[in-house]
Amino acid sequence: MLTLDAVNAMAPGDFVTAFGDIAEHSPFVAEAAAGARPFADRAALVEAFQRVVAGLPEDQLVSLLQVHPDLAGRAHRAGLLARDSAGEQAGAGLDSLTDEEFARFTTLNEAYRARFGFPFILAVRGADKHRILDAFATRVSGSRREELMTATAQVLRIMRFRLEDRVAG
Repeated sequence: MLTLDAVNAMAPGDFVTAFGDIAEHSPFVAEAAAGARPFADRAALVEAFQRVVAGLPEDQLVSLLQVHPDLAGRAHRAGLLARDSAGEQAGAGLDSLTDEEFARFTTLNEAYRARFGFPFILAVRGADKHRILDAFATRVSGSRREELMTATAQVLRIMRFRLEDRVAG
């Protein structure tokens, strides 16, 4: 775990190396957040990352959402998820689905992506497959505007969890 002093002292490239994966496959978020240093505390670090994402124009935000993996998707089964995503999904039990459960996730993932143009995103920490499926069922019938806001809020939550895992409070 890094100290805040170490984070504040990092060269910009080292900062991006350490935090470029906080926003899934979007190192530009870390590049932009690095400019907010020095951080007074871990909450300020988290806020800097979240401010970058919250300030994106809609087309860039949708692009950021589109690079997130499907929950319990084919990439998970093939072992192709980023380290953080794999750990988060395993923590929710998504690495031990039955074939029927996997089929249900696949159907919901495809329906959600077809309806909204980006994957279903949920910060799965503390959730299990039943809670995730309930959220899926509820959210797939929402409006695109609602889902854009909800998915963004979930990305912000995921980033907070990941930063709290890496930087001492």
